[in-house]
Order: sequence, then C-alpha cells, then structure tokens
Amino acid sequence: MIDTEYMVSQVLPLAEELRATIPSCSMLLLCDPAKRGMLPPRRWAGGLNFVLKDASDAVLADSIRRLAAGERVVSPMLQAASLNTDRGLSTRELEVLGLAAEGESVREIAGRLYLSGGTVRNYLSAVITKTGARNRLDAIRIARKGGWLR
Repeated sequence: MIDTEYMVSQVLPLAEELRATIPSCSMLLLCDPAKRGMLPPRRWAGGLNFVLKDASDAVLADSIRRLAAGERVVSPMLQAASLNTDRGLSTRELEVLGLAAEGESVREIAGRLYLSGGTVRNYLSAVITKTGARNRLDAIRIARKGGWLR
C-alpha cells in the first residue's frame, strides 16, 4: 500500500522497479482526486491499483483481499474522474499553452521554444480540440480549472 503526496506519474518508476523485482507484488495507491496528478492514468495497465485516500477500513480491507485474489482494484470514483479529466495533453502542448496563458504571442512562443509559428498554432489547435474548448482562452481556463496550469 502506497500512501504518498507524490503525483501518480512520479510513483510509476518505483512501481515498475518493484514489479520487476517482485513480479507477484500488487500495489495499492491511495489517491486524493482533489490534488493535481493523483488520478490513475487511463492507458497504464501495470500493477498499480487505486483507492481513495480517505477510504474506510472496510474498503481498504476488501481491496487488499481482492488484490490477494488476483483482481485489479480501481475505485469507481477515481476511474470516472480520470476519464473526465485526462485529456491526453502532451508536455509540449502544456508548455505552449502555459506560455500563451502568460500572454505570449505565437511568434514569442515560437522563439522561446525554437519552433515555427505554424507548429505553435498546431499545438494550440490540438489543445483546443483535446480540451473541448471554444478557443485559446477557453482552453487556458479549462487547463487552469483542471489543475494542469497555474
């Protein structure tokens, strides 16, 4: 059982190492969905299992029993939250959006990141599509609300 303040992405290397060392080991990560980066990744099918950080003793005991029986455990609330918030934005898309949120123009972003203006526009367009935003400002608002940008 892993109870941590680290984001899930920071725990994944530890999980991979533990899985390589002890293949039969099941890992249960206690998650706080209110904290940024604490939702289970949708595409990672490794040995991590996810339960709410404030789960009752009965839920924790049941989860451990299920893990011992070979089941995968993901809290339905965490699973739903992950589906609703994981938009699959790349690090570069977030970087471009972050600079746009700071008021940088396409030309300024391109200069800072050593990209062409067209590439910056493509990244911004992809972010708008992935977040379901109406425009760049709406994408920034959505990203801030989701905790992806400060």
